[in-house]
Formats: sequence, structure tokens, C-alpha cells
Amino acid sequence: MFVEISVAMTYDTAKGDPALLAIEVAETQGQTVVRSALDVPKAKLKRIDSAFGVGQRIWAMGTGSLLTVKYSATVDVVRDDVALETLGATPLHLLRAEALEYLRPSRFCQSDLFVDFVEQQFGGLRGGAKAAAILDWVHTQTSYVSGSSTSTTTATDTFFSRQGVCRDFAHLACSLLRAAHIPARYVSGYGLHVQPSDFHAVVQVWLDGAWRICDATGMCLPSEFVVIATGRDAADVAFMETSQSAQCVAQEVAVAKSRQQNMSG
Repeated sequence: MFVEISVAMTYDTAKGDPALLAIEVAETQGQTVVRSALDVPKAKLKRIDSAFGVGQRIWAMGTGSLLTVKYSATVDVVRDDVALETLGATPLHLLRAEALEYLRPSRFCQSDLFVDFVEQQFGGLRGGAKAAAILDWVHTQTSYVSGSSTSTTTATDTFFSRQGVCRDFAHLACSLLRAAHIPARYVSGYGLHVQPSDFHAVVQVWLDGAWRICDATGMCLPSEFVVIATGRDAADVAFMETSQSAQCVAQEVAVAKSRQQNMSG
């Protein structure tokens, strides 16, 4: 599937305050970037590799206070939609280093606080069946409510409030999966059918020796999602970071199937 992505955003920032962006599509398993264009007028750009192995981040160093960013890309997504229930878990002592990191608690995913709950709720399940049950629980027990959380909301906050946005669904899912000894990492990206259209957050779980994309909100299938970056939680993959306060002036994210693909059938 070919996916077209378009991002246009303008922020009022402190004059000369560099912005760290994470909006470019990653070259990673299951997707290939066919075309990519980034325009940040009156700013010097410096790319750095992600500390977590997937994607890049970009320092945008402008001289003024108004930061305008335009990004577009065409991506070929060739990822299958695999039922988690058919997959097995890797024994802990056989996990690769890249997966071990995602068994531990992080700032927004306090997995150590959910161990007893996970055992009581899902203790009779194993492997992919357990992961699927956890994701289904988050999906059915949490309401998607725009504006119901903030940048400081944690997985425990979402667990008790039972509401949030994609960021909160992903944090809670990661926490419960890690508490079940299933490696889970936070993934930022773009997804078809996301409403309202915006940057989106999902989860990847490590099953049968590979990372598997899962969307606890139920909005996206793996074959419909385009990865930007991965990390322990949202703090590792924020689409924009500044050291001083920044105010959104305008922001628009559009994701659609390629017209060329639709015409060719």
C-alpha cells in the first residue's frame, strides 16, 4: 500500500530557540520511503540518529520566533496484519538486547505498578494470546476523549480515569504488556483512518522474534500505519521539543492512500 503524508505546522517559539523535530518517516522494516521532502524556511537543519534504533530527529535552528515546517512523503507499506494469538512469546533468557530494554518501567509507563493486576486479570494466558487480551482490555476499558489528558499524564493516571487519547492508550498498553514480561515499545507515526487526523501513537510487541505493531485505540491496522520513531514512551519520540515555551499557531496532518495506487487498482 502506498501512503501519502502531508504535514504543515507553525509554532510561535522563543527567538533563536532550536526545535527538535521527529516527523520524518523512518526507513525501517515493513515500509520504504519512496519520496520525502522537508522545508523549514530560514532554519539550519541537523539530523541525528535516534537513540533507540528507529528513525531520525532533526534540529531546526532558526533565527526568528516563528517556526514553520512543511513535510510530505510517499511511503510503500508492505506490513502484514498478523493475528497476535497465532504468535509465541520468547523466553526471557533468549530475548535480544533490543527487546530487553522494553521490559522495564519508564517515565510514563510504570509497569512495575501493574504486576499484580496483570497476573490476576491475564495470568492464565501465554504468549500472543496474552498480548492480544491485554490490548483488547485497554481498547474496551478506555474511552477515547480528546483533551482528556495532558503532557504529564501517565499510564497509572489513564488506568484510573479510563479515558485518554492515543498517547495514553499506548502508555497503558505498554505498561501492562511489560508487567506481563512481554517487551513493548511506544511508536509514533501516521495512520490511515485516524480521527481527528494527527500524529498517532501505537505499540510494538516482541513476539516470535520480531516487533509487531498493535493499535490499542483500534483505529489502525499494521498495514495502515507508517512509523516515525520508537522509544520507551512519548518522551523519547515527541514530534517537537523546545527548551522554552512554544505555542501552536496552526497544525495540519493529512494521511491518505496514494491516488496513483487507487487509479492502478
